[in-house]
Amino acid sequence: LPEDTKGKPGAARAAAQGAIQDGAELIIGPLFAGEVSGAAPVARQSNIPMVAFSSDQKVAGGGVYLLSFLAGRDVPRIVSFALSRGKRNFALLVPQSPYGRLAEEAFARSVGRGGGQAVVRASFPPNDANAMLGPVRQVANAMKAGQVDALFLPAAPDDLQSLAPLLASNGVTSKNLQFLGTGQWDFPNVGREAALVGGWFPAPDPSGWAKFTSSYAKTYGATPPRIGSLAYDAVSLAVSLSGNPPGQRYTTTTLTRGSGFAGVDGLFRLLPDGTSERGLAILEVRAYGPQMIEPAPTNFTSAQY
Repeated sequence: LPEDTKGKPGAARAAAQGAIQDGAELIIGPLFAGEVSGAAPVARQSNIPMVAFSSDQKVAGGGVYLLSFLAGRDVPRIVSFALSRGKRNFALLVPQSPYGRLAEEAFARSVGRGGGQAVVRASFPPNDANAMLGPVRQVANAMKAGQVDALFLPAAPDDLQSLAPLLASNGVTSKNLQFLGTGQWDFPNVGREAALVGGWFPAPDPSGWAKFTSSYAKTYGATPPRIGSLAYDAVSLAVSLSGNPPGQRYTTTTLTRGSGFAGVDGLFRLLPDGTSERGLAILEVRAYGPQMIEPAPTNFTSAQY
């Protein structure tokens, strides 16, 4: 039952009302936080769960589940992998932004649990190459003093393009200090920056998206938007549970089952607080494109979070 939210909270509320009146047992969407906030009260009143795509974790909970890639949720995966490879003393170079704060908090929790330590913390204002030099020198000095063996760098593509030459000119490359990224490193040209080659970052197994893109292109004659896999997975989830009796298909228990679901982007599960968890692979930056060096877990028992 497609309903148009028109990108507005009020229209999203009306769309949810229309869907419920037409007998919907589960709402997939909306996309943005404002729309989710508009539709959620209506859905809660009727005890209809929502699987939405906003990345704003503040709208999660109370029957609203976010299937999006949530900031900071991939950090434990890369920390766990780094610790397994013997990295213990970390430098942080993080953007002065809400994303940077989330990533840093997740990093601190994960490193603390794993027995590592954050030796040096430096931060930089995004989109300001001139202001990045001082923080880069902090990291370089710590590396030259032998204080750190890995650098956590949760930077977006534009900032990586500014940071990488500065790091290299100060002697900081993945050849002498292990770089650790986040899902923001998951873009095709990341290997163009020579300083980043050899860095590690968490991401879905690329083969899933490649197969989905190929199938989509054959069907529709175009490349899918990246969010297309989330919508596909949400519908697949709904279909997989649709065989249960009416009223028992989309309960909290079925939606948050511990084994999760298999999707285009790999294993995922919805959590009782409305957020989601993913089984991610570890990729290494290569000049010709990222290469998977550790596969994604096949079940959540073996996943490291």
